[in-house]
Amino acid sequence: MADKILESVKLLLGIQNEYTAFDQQILMHINSIFVVLNQLGVGPKNIFVASAESTWDSFLTDISLDLELVKSYVYLKVRLLFDPPTSSFAIDAIEKQIQEYEWRLNVFVDPHSEE
Repeated sequence: MADKILESVKLLLGIQNEYTAFDQQILMHINSIFVVLNQLGVGPKNIFVASAESTWDSFLTDISLDLELVKSYVYLKVRLLFDPPTSSFAIDAIEKQIQEYEWRLNVFVDPHSEE
């Protein structure tokens, strides 16, 4: 069975899958991040809209891109939007990791990076 996007993000956030009180808020953030990924050239040509049943495989069908990197990126972005750390040092560390992931994703999708 393929990983469901919402379930995997909730797991990383430390939320039990059975607890659904925040599902709509988390999905809203996930879908916002899919817009960012689309603008980076990652994922389907049309903006992907996730539901509670959407899987990572349905979002990213290009096996040449590291799916685990995309999962980590989505989690970190959701974390900052949904449950940001109280420490500014932790926020800065997450933001730096997000920037690195964005750079790496750009390298993956840039057709000129292999020249």
